[in-house]
Amino acid sequence: MKRASFMWKAMNLASSPKESNPTMAAFPRSISSMAASIGGLAVFLVIASLLLVSYPIGSTVSGYFYGIDSVGQVDLPIFEGNQSSIDRGHDNDVDVVDKDSSSGTDLKALISLGGVNNNSVNASDGQSGSDLQESTTGANFKENDVDKGSEESSSDAASTDSKSGAQSDVSAVPSNASKAGSDDSGKECGIDKEGEEQFNCDLYRGSWFYDSLGPLYTNNTCPVLTQMQNCQGNGRPDKEYENWRWKPSQCNLPRFDAKKFLELMRGKTIAFIGDSVARNQMESMLCLLWQVEAPKNRGNKKMQRYFFRSTSTMVVRIWSSWLVHQTSEPIDFAPEGVVKLHLDAPDEHFMEFIPNFDVIVLSSGHWFAKQSVYVLNNEIVGGQLWWPDKSRPMKINNIEAFGISVETILTSIATHPNYTGLAILRSYSPDHYEGGAWNTGGSCTGKEKPLAPGELVENGFTDIMHKKQIAGFDRAIKKATDKSKLKLMDITEAFGYRHDGHPGPYRSPDPNKLTKRGPNGKPPPQDCLHWCMPGPVDTWNELVLEIIRREFASSQSSSV
Repeated sequence: MKRASFMWKAMNLASSPKESNPTMAAFPRSISSMAASIGGLAVFLVIASLLLVSYPIGSTVSGYFYGIDSVGQVDLPIFEGNQSSIDRGHDNDVDVVDKDSSSGTDLKALISLGGVNNNSVNASDGQSGSDLQESTTGANFKENDVDKGSEESSSDAASTDSKSGAQSDVSAVPSNASKAGSDDSGKECGIDKEGEEQFNCDLYRGSWFYDSLGPLYTNNTCPVLTQMQNCQGNGRPDKEYENWRWKPSQCNLPRFDAKKFLELMRGKTIAFIGDSVARNQMESMLCLLWQVEAPKNRGNKKMQRYFFRSTSTMVVRIWSSWLVHQTSEPIDFAPEGVVKLHLDAPDEHFMEFIPNFDVIVLSSGHWFAKQSVYVLNNEIVGGQLWWPDKSRPMKINNIEAFGISVETILTSIATHPNYTGLAILRSYSPDHYEGGAWNTGGSCTGKEKPLAPGELVENGFTDIMHKKQIAGFDRAIKKATDKSKLKLMDITEAFGYRHDGHPGPYRSPDPNKLTKRGPNGKPPPQDCLHWCMPGPVDTWNELVLEIIRREFASSQSSSV
């Protein structure tokens, strides 16, 4: 600065008039002024060159505009005060993934939810940070091993431990990392130790194991939970039923990853169609997704609809007791007022909407125990709790009617000219009314843990309903077109062990409700059909996520 000031003064002195005669002084002043300017410029260039050699500004400018220093490590700080808000999904544009680079240094990278990150790894499935370790062997990740739009976006959704209420610190781990309570640490469902797709793992043969991490939500963190399934809110004293998770024999079923589900379903709609058990599953799905994003309620009189803005994903529920066409109008000797089921025609109330759906999950069966008349080809062929003329033999009973209805609805979806999505048939959900039926003293009171292997008591009605349902599914598969996709989610046997997962007498918050048997041994009114939330029903949506992931991965690989 002193040197520049001196030069400026010298230039001013050189250009100042020394003579009173301007004509005589003009020419000498011009030469001296030019010489001083050139000399000052030369001195400035020399000084600037010395400064640039000592302090290069290229990387500084680059780092200022792009946040990257080409000579240094990429280090985008995550401040303690805002990390939890990112983890909980309020910022829907980016995920933060911490992973170890090959050199062992800590690398923090920002990954767009919609973008491709060829070096990303699968995020943890809900274990706390202290329980997670990165595997350094047995995993060969390639650029094409990640499904675009789904597996490439690692999820860092933080889970909540229902016992402590503390938020888990989730770190990214490879997809072959071991899971809590698992003996098969090398495989997740569909992924073997070499990272190759392996879709022959049977998801429905396995066992239940106790997971100390607990559920991903609580009855206090889900605003859409139906009160009758809010077992803790209704005073159920035990809680371990929330901690048992399903473990397939040949692989691991990951904990539900809400961000992964929303990313797989980006721009898509999943519809739960059927009875109150379908509602039970849909509410479980909403509770799981609600932990990362609160949806917008866009429902109407015809259907419930919840819209997740971050990925434009819609979750829908439509009520349909039997999934087939029903009417109360008189037919032949069946009078008006009694429900008539046309077993060979689908329920038109939801069929008109299915071209708008990408995934459909179907639930039915339990309403076939209620009064109804069965119609085939406009002819009355049977009935349940209704058959006035005993001299006329019934051609089909309620169990046969159920099997026919399954074939009808699946065939209608599979052959629909404008539906090319995925249809998942969730198999018959077992009830656990022991000692009687739901209306004859059956009970599930006092069941606090799953049945152990070998303790399963055969339920003849559940078994035959399941068998007829599978037969209907198989017949529909034979009629399916190439465009349609039918999948069976066969949960019946696995959930036969979960007699502990029902509300039982804890169906309402009434503090004066009966929860114990009376002096005569009569059990209190109870629900041994629906499932507590959180509880075993959440496993159904873990299976739905895995089925969708497999299907989308298979579709992408076949199109390459």
